[in-house]
Amino acid sequence: QVQLVESGGGMVHAGASLRLTCVASGRAFDWNSMGWFRQAPGKEREFVANIAWIGGTTIYGDSVKGRFTISREYTNNTLFLEMNSLKPEDTAVYYCASSRKSFRILPGDFDSWGQGTQVTVSS
Repeated sequence: QVQLVESGGGMVHAGASLRLTCVASGRAFDWNSMGWFRQAPGKEREFVANIAWIGGTTIYGDSVKGRFTISREYTNNTLFLEMNSLKPEDTAVYYCASSRKSFRILPGDFDSWGQGTQVTVSS
């Protein structure tokens, strides 16, 4: 199982930006894609973004399109999520995850998960 560690969360005002980082252990062929999910209290885990590890093709959840950007550093096994124009609705614990498949948006399609990092956006 891949080991994942997130960082970069914090408390910001609406309109601010944050950059989340996820560092993965293991070998590149242990996963075909990596993604970000978020979960607010009392709500289901929500898909945020996914990136194919080799080709770099990305997909985004509707609620973050145009505001968030997912990227990776292939050599360093590092995943990023650049979050701009943050809204109070973005408040949640953000998790990175790896998958043996590409172009997946359901939590059940991901094999390994990080511990999560808290993002809080005030009005």
